[in-house]
Amino acid sequence: MRYPREPPRTVSKIPSIVLVARAKSSKGFSLKGLLLELTGYVVFVTYQIHHAAPSSTFLEYPILIAQDTVLLLLILYYNGKAKHSLIYIALFVGGWKLVTLQDWIIDLAMSLCTLISASSKFASAQCLYQSKDSSGVSALAWSISCYTCLARMFTTIMTTADIQVLTRFAVLSSLNGFVLAMIFHYRRDVKKVE
Repeated sequence: MRYPREPPRTVSKIPSIVLVARAKSSKGFSLKGLLLELTGYVVFVTYQIHHAAPSSTFLEYPILIAQDTVLLLLILYYNGKAKHSLIYIALFVGGWKLVTLQDWIIDLAMSLCTLISASSKFASAQCLYQSKDSSGVSALAWSISCYTCLARMFTTIMTTADIQVLTRFAVLSSLNGFVLAMIFHYRRDVKKVE
């Protein structure tokens, strides 16, 4: 089957990286949420490659993994836990090797991937709710994430029609929109106080 050519979309985490680097703080960021998101990205890319999906359906994910890794390293550094980065690297490489051992493992991992990625969004929302401060979180990055999930729903329908992948993007676009709404809500509250 021949799939339509589509230029890859690059989701940029650069606004978040710049915010963390400028503030020299990880305030408003959830380490647990970032780790879950990174896990979801790794599993998703591995699943897509394993099932020989067209590269246009996952081409931006290696870039996202690299950007999330930079963001993770910055957060660990500013939290004084830079030494933990080696542990996380070992866990991700070991986990990636584990899911590629058998076909049934990667299929099970993809089934859990939506739950993992959704959990990352809930962790981010919880962190925002607890801090009630979204000044250190990039609304642009969350907007781009929301748009990309919506665009990926369309791409999935047009290329593979994989129900697992389509469900993943539908859930994630809703949750990205929810977190984006929280960001704007807490920014509005800060302006009212001033």
